[in-house]
Amino acid sequence: MSDVFVTGGSGFIGGRLIERLRRDGHSVRALARSQAAEDKVRARGAEPVQGGLEDPAAIRDGAEGCELAFHAAATLGDWGRREDFERGNVEGTRNALKACAEAGVRRFVHVGTEAALMAGEPLVEVDETAPLRPDSPVLYSSTKARAEQAVLDANAGAFETVVVRPRFVWGKGDTTLLPRMVQLARSGRLAWIDGGRHRTATTHVDNTVEGLVLAAARGQPGNAYFVTDGGSVVFREFVSSLLATQGVAAPTRSVPARVAAALGGAGELAWRLLPLPGSPPLTRFAYWVSAQECTINIAKAREQLGYEPVKTIADGLAELGGA
Repeated sequence: MSDVFVTGGSGFIGGRLIERLRRDGHSVRALARSQAAEDKVRARGAEPVQGGLEDPAAIRDGAEGCELAFHAAATLGDWGRREDFERGNVEGTRNALKACAEAGVRRFVHVGTEAALMAGEPLVEVDETAPLRPDSPVLYSSTKARAEQAVLDANAGAFETVVVRPRFVWGKGDTTLLPRMVQLARSGRLAWIDGGRHRTATTHVDNTVEGLVLAAARGQPGNAYFVTDGGSVVFREFVSSLLATQGVAAPTRSVPARVAAALGGAGELAWRLLPLPGSPPLTRFAYWVSAQECTINIAKAREQLGYEPVKTIADGLAELGGA
């Protein structure tokens, strides 16, 4: 088994990835920018490498002698400062690519996202032929698109790069998405947009990791692959099921799409011009996710990687609920 380097190992996807790599017999080193991050990656079985994405020397030292590198670190969220998204997603990815190439890493696997294709229109049965949207008005989408393009452009010679794009990553251990939805539901601030009846793809964290591992072994250099739970669900029904695993009742009220869209745009404008503390009550990205269809064709991953989901939605929900 080979030595593997991981960024973002203290996070949701990166942490579960470390656990899988260790079970598969790999030795893992993981970048950690704080003592808390060091403790988390060590607990999952990885050797911490002190440093952050802004430190190419630390990345290069950590990746030295590793055959594989997985880049799971990213700046997440639907709102924030441009410089933070630029530094975390674009500059950080470029630093990781350059340092890993210099360290002699053979294959670099990047955790992408369907959000890199989002610019305000629904994604319907989208596949890997759809263009990236670095021109997106949403910072997360535009910077993740530019990061992915940097990864694909870096594929050359002995340095192979591959991208894996999960959608709506969920599962036990999530410290971001589900806790936020629970908080909004309990405070009465969560509402459906146009009833929440649109369809969406989802990807359990174990299925995300399965896609990453398969891409490292079988992905064609310079290619991107979508991975999901294998189909699509009704947004309202799935989110209601997630909330139920935490003992939280789903909302009953609904907001018309045109009203929500206007609120999202006006809220962002007000927060940027004034500026106001915190984040707007509704952002454009949150509107897209909560109101627009996002269904994905994973035929390419099935054909080229041999990908199939390893965790069903029913099993994932049961695990979340402690059953």
